[in-house]
Amino acid sequence: MTSGDPAQPRRFDRAGIVIAALLAVLAAVLVWDARGLQSAAMYGMGPEAMPVVVASGLALLAIGNFIDALRGNLPARESADPVPVVLILVGLALLIAIIGFGGGFILATSALFVTTSAAFGRRAVLVDSIIALVMSTLIYLAFDRLLTLSLPAGPLERLL
Repeated sequence: MTSGDPAQPRRFDRAGIVIAALLAVLAAVLVWDARGLQSAAMYGMGPEAMPVVVASGLALLAIGNFIDALRGNLPARESADPVPVVLILVGLALLIAIIGFGGGFILATSALFVTTSAAFGRRAVLVDSIIALVMSTLIYLAFDRLLTLSLPAGPLERLL
């Protein structure tokens, strides 16, 4: 569709407008939720600053998406394959379940890594599992020992 062709009416993209609205709602929820955070900072920025920064970025994306949707400038969408989306959702569900049942950070993020790599077409599950366990362990140690931040502990974390 060319914008200079008077014979062709300009059509807005309904899906783009819905996406813009969802981005705006997400930005509003982040700002609303950030208001409830308790700030322990005596001066400067507290923990509520970062969600507001992220919400501002989401709001800018919503505005840009809305304008492009009204102008009909959004690119044509490709047909979607639901299998990768389902695999990533399964990975997120596994992450939540493993942490919820006390499996810990290392196993939970490893499950997410393996399912996400499978969603992107990789089929080396054993190799991906080893890579995931090593990376998750290194990330856990960096957060736990270097940054002294606590991540969900499970049986593997207790061994470290």
